[in-house]
Amino acid sequence: MSEFILTVTCPTRRGIVARISGFLAETGCNIRDLAQFDDTETGMFFARVTFVSETGATLEGLREGYAAIAEDFGMDWAIHDPDHKMKVILMVSRFGHCLNDLLYRWRIGALPIEIVGVISNHFDYQKVVVNHDLPFHQIRVTKENKPQAEAAIMDVVRDTGAELIVLARYMQILSDEMCQKMSGRIINIHHSFLPSFKGANPYKQAYERGVKLIGATSHYVTADLDEGPIIEQDTVRVTHAQSAPDYVSLGRDVESQVLARAIHAHIHHRVFLNGNKTVVFPASPGSYASERMG
Repeated sequence: MSEFILTVTCPTRRGIVARISGFLAETGCNIRDLAQFDDTETGMFFARVTFVSETGATLEGLREGYAAIAEDFGMDWAIHDPDHKMKVILMVSRFGHCLNDLLYRWRIGALPIEIVGVISNHFDYQKVVVNHDLPFHQIRVTKENKPQAEAAIMDVVRDTGAELIVLARYMQILSDEMCQKMSGRIINIHHSFLPSFKGANPYKQAYERGVKLIGATSHYVTADLDEGPIIEQDTVRVTHAQSAPDYVSLGRDVESQVLARAIHAHIHHRVFLNGNKTVVFPASPGSYASERMG
């Protein structure tokens, strides 16, 4: 049996779920998992449905048949093949903990993606990347060459067919033009529990404020620095006895976990943009399973 994922965003209205479930039943499909959210403040409805075809319905046939329902309800929708591995580019500067964590998760199948390249403004992780048989692109960025450097990055995106860019502690601010061009397709990890402590040196800011919790935030990149829709967050407790370098060390593990969870949610089509916020549905059963344990 073939499995599929239906994602739906539309203005809220009576009968949406009934039409979805009715269509799936009529086409010989059985719902495995359904998550929905009706935002009473914005008047928007969100749904994610995983289902299996028990009578041989194809992806093309399902899309063709569902189009009329989508038009009737004014839906932004898609039917996805879960076996499709999203093409991803990783970008990194000189902090490699997130990169190494993602490479490990990718290698064991915990993140079912196709890494089509790693881009860095330095050479620090060239050997690590090449040893994973992945293409490495060193694209130097300065104030003087930033437009040319971003054009080179976008050439890699175009040539590889990348569907998602992950900033795995890539310490360069992207231009408004690039953010708009890749809207909803760039995920960043910010080493702070946003909206507090934005910009540079957030751990130092947190230390100076004497906080008792530090954290990390993964969000979509927008033209407004550190203001993009938040996908995932987590924290770790600290005390008065710890130093600013302690904060950095403790934060590394949180950053790696938060970024990986955000990517997992995105590639499984669990994240829905809702204005400047997101709706993030729970993972379907079995979606965290790895192809191998280590």
